[in-house]
Amino acid sequence: MTDQANRLRKQLESANFDPQNYVKHLSQQSDGDRDLQEHRQKIQTLADETAQNLKKNVYKNYRQFIETAKEISYLESEMYQLSHILTEQKSIMESITQSLLSTDKDETAKEMLAAFPKETEEVKQRTLTTLLEKVEGCKNIMDTPGRYLVYNGDLVEYDVDNMAQLQKVHAFLMNDCLLIATWLANRHGTVKYKYNALYDLESFAIVNVKDHPPMKDMFKILMFPESRIFQAENSKIKKEWLEILDETKKNKVTKEKHKTEEVEVPNSPVRPEALVSTNPFDDEETNPFDSEEAVDLGLEWIQELPEDLDVCIAQRDFEGAVDLLDKLNEYLKDQPVSPRVKELRVKVDERVRQLTEVLVFELSPDRSLRGGPKATRRAVSQLIRLGQSTKACELFLKNRAAAVQTAIRQLRIEGATLLYIHKLCNIFFTSLLETAKEFEMDFAGNTGCYSAFVVWSRSSMKTFVDAFSGQVFDSKESLSTAAECVKVAKEHCKQLSEIGLDLTFTLQSLLVKDIKAALQSYKEIIIEATKHRNSEEMWRKMNLMTPEALTKLKEEMRSCGMSSFNQYTGDDCWVNLSYTIVAFTKQMMAFLEEGLKLYFPELHMVLLESLREIILVAVQHVDYSLRCEQEAEKKAFILQNASFLHDTVLPVVEKRFEEGVGKPAKQLQDLRKSARPIRVNPDSTMSQV
Repeated sequence: MTDQANRLRKQLESANFDPQNYVKHLSQQSDGDRDLQEHRQKIQTLADETAQNLKKNVYKNYRQFIETAKEISYLESEMYQLSHILTEQKSIMESITQSLLSTDKDETAKEMLAAFPKETEEVKQRTLTTLLEKVEGCKNIMDTPGRYLVYNGDLVEYDVDNMAQLQKVHAFLMNDCLLIATWLANRHGTVKYKYNALYDLESFAIVNVKDHPPMKDMFKILMFPESRIFQAENSKIKKEWLEILDETKKNKVTKEKHKTEEVEVPNSPVRPEALVSTNPFDDEETNPFDSEEAVDLGLEWIQELPEDLDVCIAQRDFEGAVDLLDKLNEYLKDQPVSPRVKELRVKVDERVRQLTEVLVFELSPDRSLRGGPKATRRAVSQLIRLGQSTKACELFLKNRAAAVQTAIRQLRIEGATLLYIHKLCNIFFTSLLETAKEFEMDFAGNTGCYSAFVVWSRSSMKTFVDAFSGQVFDSKESLSTAAECVKVAKEHCKQLSEIGLDLTFTLQSLLVKDIKAALQSYKEIIIEATKHRNSEEMWRKMNLMTPEALTKLKEEMRSCGMSSFNQYTGDDCWVNLSYTIVAFTKQMMAFLEEGLKLYFPELHMVLLESLREIILVAVQHVDYSLRCEQEAEKKAFILQNASFLHDTVLPVVEKRFEEGVGKPAKQLQDLRKSARPIRVNPDSTMSQV
């Protein structure tokens, strides 16, 4: 038989197996229906064996699947860290390149002066006028007095996002602005270009773009929040553009500084006696000219501060930008406010606004949420240094809320409910704990933000409870499963106490509605099952047939707390109680144990009333049976069951409830007193107190 099965398996597994020919050949060789049935049975047996082997292989390799998934997850995390390190290295290399360029600019400037001798402003203006005649739409460019051409040349513009070539342009650098003109496809006369944009030298920053072949010889012009990338013909022309742009911007700043100083110096001499005031309090006042002279804004680092801030923001050097701002604030501390200081403040405030926008974007939920709470530390710390602690707190908590929701949403619902709840609690409470520790570290000096964290924690708990209830209560799991799941959630919630955060009450208040519904639903199930058994009650002793079954029942009743159950067992395998009473006892005690696992003060009356209603169904059935039964022997057996209920079961229920809750249940005591059987009279009547 085994050889035939092997031959059949090999035949079906062969590469050139044809089902139609196989069936045709089989039908020709078979003698009748019986042979076909036997062959069908063989194929079915082979299919069952194949399915069983496939299932075994799946179970055998299941652990390998899990381990492979973990390894992939670890590898993904390491790749993210590596990407972050490479980004930082790229930023460092770009800053080094900028430093090398700046140190070499003096020698290059001398070479440029030798290569391009200085011309008079009149000659430069005439040259500019001649060139601008070739540009369509810029007749008013020369209306500004003193404007002249510094440098010009052809460039190619690229798209910032995908580095696709956009258009060919011609740039005109003047002493106070930069003009960008595009090439005309259909030229007419001397006009070659069309006006595209005009930028003031103070409105943009120049950033060198590192060569990535074939993308090379490029530089970027930053006009926050926009930017444009241009490519020079070769590296030499690119270097000339960078150096001449930098030099022209500095010359404009120096020229404006001299103009401001000339305006501030009085044109007419002031007599010394005119400075003498008759005000007796004049000694305490400060001359406004002296106050302006007291603030020296001619330092090189102050002159270059706005541009340095632009470069720091472009290179994502947030710490460097905030350090420059702190340095300026410290320098201007306790200094009088002059027009020049106000002008500097306006320029710096614009950069602060741009820096704040970039930091806000870093913390937005649209950014990658990987890396955990530590990934937000950099942006949060800089916002706090900028005096934006409230905004930093709000954005940090929004970022973490999005991360928690994403993690919960990505959690797969598979396997047993309890396994899913373990994963859910591990993800949520671990994330909450890490967020709390990071929050305490970042906002240690801002105690006013802690209330916002408490509010956020409660809101996050609601998100967790929605996912928890959807899996545990909406899917109609058994009460025992629900109790175990709630127990797991409570244990995880207690772990937050190590950081001084107690959300147990919040968890209970959010779950109370679902737990009430679960208790009442399970109560109805027990009542319906009890009524169904009562309708078929014959009031006969239980015969468990085997000693093993009797031993098992004794163990079950002992685990329920019925220590005196042995006195109700008879000879052999008989139990002097009805099946209905025994089944009711086990079901009710199981309900009580699961209810105590779910218990908290808000559920006290719900659990108590549910127990009372369940017990009342059994008591009323026994009372009704005693009143209706006429046979004395059966009535005595019913009374024995009633005595078991009253003297054994109800006291155990009361005691266990008091142990679990911490206070006695008066309603259960009153119920036991009202249902106490005394004896059966010879005339088959029952007395009851």
